[in-house]
Amino acid sequence: MSEIRNLQPAAIWRNFDDLTQIPRPSGHVEKVQEFLLDFAKRVGVEAFKDPAGNIVMRKPATPGYENRKTVLLQAHMDMVPQKSPDSNHNFETDPIETYVEDGWVHAKGTTLGSDDGMGVAAIMGIMEANDIKHGPVEALITRDEETGMYGANELPEGELHSDILMNLDSELWGKFCIGSAGGIDVTSTLEYKPVDNDQETAVKVTLKGLRGGHSGLEINEGRANANKEMVRLVRKAVAEMGARLAQWHGGNMRNAIPFKAEVVLALPKDQVENLKALVEKQRVAIEDEFKGIEKGVEFFVEDVENPKELLPCEIQDNLVDAIYACHNGVIRMIPSYPKVVETSSNLAIINIEAGKAEIKILARSSREDMKEYVATMLESCFNMAGMRTVLSGSYGGWDPNPDSEILNLLKKVYKEQTGEDATVQADHAGLECSVILSKYPGMDVVSLGPTLLSPHTTSERFKIDTAEPFWKLLTATLEQIPEK
Repeated sequence: MSEIRNLQPAAIWRNFDDLTQIPRPSGHVEKVQEFLLDFAKRVGVEAFKDPAGNIVMRKPATPGYENRKTVLLQAHMDMVPQKSPDSNHNFETDPIETYVEDGWVHAKGTTLGSDDGMGVAAIMGIMEANDIKHGPVEALITRDEETGMYGANELPEGELHSDILMNLDSELWGKFCIGSAGGIDVTSTLEYKPVDNDQETAVKVTLKGLRGGHSGLEINEGRANANKEMVRLVRKAVAEMGARLAQWHGGNMRNAIPFKAEVVLALPKDQVENLKALVEKQRVAIEDEFKGIEKGVEFFVEDVENPKELLPCEIQDNLVDAIYACHNGVIRMIPSYPKVVETSSNLAIINIEAGKAEIKILARSSREDMKEYVATMLESCFNMAGMRTVLSGSYGGWDPNPDSEILNLLKKVYKEQTGEDATVQADHAGLECSVILSKYPGMDVVSLGPTLLSPHTTSERFKIDTAEPFWKLLTATLEQIPEK
């Protein structure tokens, strides 16, 4: 039996442990959909899978509470599938292995899935409880939030009946989020005709060991981007050693800061040692430039079979220049909230091989005009390399409402339970609240949750002592939801 099943509150940890046994990487949610429907049937609440692949549950009010406003509890079912280089974990078949260390829950060699498994577990706890007083409760557990908010974007109008939305996807206990950034997927592609390789030998250059992280919550921490650091090396290798690009694979999630990149370069034999020296020089430079942020950086060269084909010189040079020029990181902060990022981009994924180049980015902004600006800026950059850019998956930001009724209730209950004032702020992360609000504009909305750190990375960890106060706050607030 997993040791996390012994943690308190049992209602959350038992359900979260069950959830870790169900493979649910983003894009492969069939098993967790079935799991949630089976759970609802077992505990006796109404549930169905909607046309978007979301799971909706409904639980009637406790007797005497039928006149309260209806609350929608919302989380997403999928998780980011990241693993350490030495892990053999298969996210589509294997359960997550958890362990407890120094007051935190971790996963062995993978992401933990507490983003947003803890939100789902809390919803399950509410749905199965017989000792909690509440008005009518709905639950919306969305599909594929991590790869494009598909479940929220495809959510049917008229399906939900709630007055209040409590999103359970925030990641810092004691903070209530009342606004978030919008985002847009930027995908640039180019098809090219490879040319025969005329170089003497080839190597694979790998950069890994970077922290990576969430491209919304952690974009302001100045972490290294594996693609941006790799392009510095590639451009020098091309210019100084006559290297030629055969392949590039960097990053694997659109909404993450890439922590690994690898390229295959063909070059003269007499330049291999020079390249190795350049790679080591660049490794040292990265650790120095990102002192206090990145450590344990691995940057190395391996011999590989000489590829048959390369990128044509002009295509290669144009792509390398475009990747070098492409913006990465924070563009600006919110003028009225200078500690909160307004607009950013993350150069998330680069795949170049076998006649096709593809670059994927998530551009974020709390302002629609700035979201358009950064998307156009990125498109313009890749236009100069002859690439075709498609913008998709756009979702709007969520404007803060400091006078929110549910916010003020949560603040009151939090103060009563902890003796402290809660923090109220907007996030740069893309929460589904904004998408749901676009279809259900009358809802009163807030986002909250317990503390978890480093989501989307193998360092993801959940702070155990925030689970119980989070549960107590949630249940007490449900009991005090105002009348209609």
